[in-house]
Amino acid sequence: MDLKSIIRRPAVWGTLISIAVMAIVAIAFFYPDNFDGNVLSQEDVRQGIANGEEARAFQEATGETTRWTNSLFSGMPTFQISPSYPSDGLFKWVNGVYSLGLPGCSGLVMMMMLGMYIMLMAMGMRWYYSLIGALAWGFSSYYIIIIGAGHLWKFYTLTYVPPTLGGVIIAYRGRILSGAALGAFGLMMQISWNHIQMTYYFMFVVGLIALSYLVYAIRHKDLMTWGKATGTLLIAAALAVGANAPNIYFTSRYAPESIRGGHSELTSEGETTTSKGLDKDYITQYSYGKMETLTLAIPNVKGGASALPSGGHLQYASLADLPDAPEAIKAARLDGNERMLLSAYSQYFGEPESTNGPVYVGVIICALFLLGCIIVKGPVKWALLLATILSIALAWGRNFMPLTDFFIDLVPGYNKFRTPESILVIAQFAMPALGVMALCQLLTEPLTRRTKRAFYISFGLIGAICLIGWLKPSTFGSTDYEGDLNTLNSYMMSAIQAGQPADQIQQIFARAYNNIAPVAADLRHGLVTADSLRSLIYLLLAGGALLWGIRKGRTAYAVGAVGLLVIADLYGVDKRYLNHESFNRPIRQVITADAADRAILADTAMNYRVMPMGGAIQMPDRSYFHKSVGGYHAAKLARYNDLLQGYLYADAVRTDGSVSPVSDMLNVKYLIYGPDQVIVNSDAMGNAWFVDKVEFVDTPDDEFAALGVIDPAVEAVADSRFSDLLGGKASPKVPGDTIYETSYAPNRLTYNVKSARGGVAVFSEIYFPWGWEATVDGTPVEIGRVNYVLRALPIEPGEHRVEMTFKPAAVKTTCTVATISAILIYLMVGGAIAMAVRRRKEAEKA
Repeated sequence: MDLKSIIRRPAVWGTLISIAVMAIVAIAFFYPDNFDGNVLSQEDVRQGIANGEEARAFQEATGETTRWTNSLFSGMPTFQISPSYPSDGLFKWVNGVYSLGLPGCSGLVMMMMLGMYIMLMAMGMRWYYSLIGALAWGFSSYYIIIIGAGHLWKFYTLTYVPPTLGGVIIAYRGRILSGAALGAFGLMMQISWNHIQMTYYFMFVVGLIALSYLVYAIRHKDLMTWGKATGTLLIAAALAVGANAPNIYFTSRYAPESIRGGHSELTSEGETTTSKGLDKDYITQYSYGKMETLTLAIPNVKGGASALPSGGHLQYASLADLPDAPEAIKAARLDGNERMLLSAYSQYFGEPESTNGPVYVGVIICALFLLGCIIVKGPVKWALLLATILSIALAWGRNFMPLTDFFIDLVPGYNKFRTPESILVIAQFAMPALGVMALCQLLTEPLTRRTKRAFYISFGLIGAICLIGWLKPSTFGSTDYEGDLNTLNSYMMSAIQAGQPADQIQQIFARAYNNIAPVAADLRHGLVTADSLRSLIYLLLAGGALLWGIRKGRTAYAVGAVGLLVIADLYGVDKRYLNHESFNRPIRQVITADAADRAILADTAMNYRVMPMGGAIQMPDRSYFHKSVGGYHAAKLARYNDLLQGYLYADAVRTDGSVSPVSDMLNVKYLIYGPDQVIVNSDAMGNAWFVDKVEFVDTPDDEFAALGVIDPAVEAVADSRFSDLLGGKASPKVPGDTIYETSYAPNRLTYNVKSARGGVAVFSEIYFPWGWEATVDGTPVEIGRVNYVLRALPIEPGEHRVEMTFKPAAVKTTCTVATISAILIYLMVGGAIAMAVRRRKEAEKA
């Protein structure tokens, strides 16, 4: 078999054409920024850079990977910040191949499209249908939006979802080895990007596929095939998990210590919290509104985005920025104050939380999906349909609490994740997949009366929704938005605090609200009207092209027209949320030091902490330069979160100007008030000190409350379970007793100790229940916990050398497991390819 004969196969030359089309579209969308080297100032990327800088610099200087950093929250593991293990090199190279080496964001979108193309081709779809599905999946608005936001771990994870599910489907169709190989490879790559939430969501889809094929197997009395496929897929999944053993192991061990894995140990209203997982209010933040679900077909049905990336920062999407705003303002005769207030009104008017944009899968895809629900048959159809319904219902979150409560309370793992609307990724996958299956069936099978009726029903229903939105947008709900009143109240309180009479200000703002409300309603209705008409036009064009193609026997032209309309539709909407104005020159991406940073960096002491004051304590930038008691990460340690909520946020600096003893014990040497004001805290307690006594308590509540009472310079409080280690060891300090740090690395701390009587040494380092090991003169000793979050050691009299090292022993073992598992997956892939080649040769000979 020569190369020429291989290229002549439609699947081969069609795939080459498809890859070229996908590459051209991906490059065009981000042109010229992908070639000019421009970058996005993505908040999540910026956060990752800040949080990971200490570990990066340490590795660059020493060649050693640290599993601990002190750059945020006074210290935490890096397992969820920048996980890196020796075994990662076995499969990280795949990403460069998968993106075809395309520059910047173009490579990301290429990966997303190529994944869906692989799945659909594996399922037996012709290349041009697979191409349409790939374009629809890759340019679904959510994925373009999360590129702008910098949610890249999530994005990379999602790019490998379609191959994984394609493997599952073809395994249940009888190609067991090929399916298991593709599924194992896809899942291995998914997990490697460490966004477990996305992988977890798609396990629901896997379960529905398995269930649908089980029903099919029972009906056709073929449980043997189903059993073999299920067993082989379970082995494949085990290998994929094994290939990521370090990541999974340390994530699972870390989770119970973080806010993602369990509630605070403190009691609430007298009742001890025993359930594990996030609070329901926190979980259900960013729920999708029921009527907001119509954004799947009409993007601006709730006003689009609250803010858009522009010139290196998020620019507020104000109603006053709309083209129709000047005329509306003039017609309503708004005064200067009212015009100013209108500029603070958001274009978005959905749920209370802000948004970077809607989930839009395309009006044509929505119609084709409904068509697929009617005319497509088989297990895959039912799995995709049920997955879409489940995805939408769970995305409603707090707006559909019976189902949300059921999943939070009874479905394992669901209470570990927040932001219900993010589960709409399932619908974004299932709708184009089933829609393309419907398109293929519509154009390749004879047009029956049933199919024709289904076509008119599906396109007619979506068209009717668009028509209603165009003619009567108020049908889709009120334009009143909770954020409007919050905006007015904020302005009103500022005016009152500035000394203006409260009664007068309240009257002014009440009148302004009444005058602005109808203008805001008209402008928001205008957004709904315009996009409803836009969607209706695209739908009519696509429907007309399909009917013409079927009646004239020009199905190839119909496929081409639908493909062009799908990408044109999505392309236009996506450009609203990410475009040339969103990019910057590279130099503006770097986190730069301000005057406060430079003043603190002049201090050459090896280990101290800083505290950004006010809301800045929750921002990541200071972590780039300093060891901060604040920062940002969604999986911070639960005990430290208690400290933030109970002391640092509210009581870091008291009304008399004194610094809280809790801040002192964390060795906060500098308080940062904005970009150019730094105050030295002379009471910072240093890296370590001896205490005169240790008080033991029985509950976390008692230990936490004691922090507001004790003087941590002379007294410590500890849980009674540490009494065997620390009890009776403390004694009053003697003049001349010293303990000081002699060397610092993020994962290794060394101290010299001199003590006449010995005692209990407290360290201003965060206690973590495993991984840290301590030695005194080379002899291992157990680390105790005091003051709710700090480490402590019993020290014998005399001079000693204390060393603390963070080097979790399981790294070597888990990397060995990962290496073996990855090799087995590659062997499985090789075996599947060899078997496919042999079968094709045998078929050609026959």
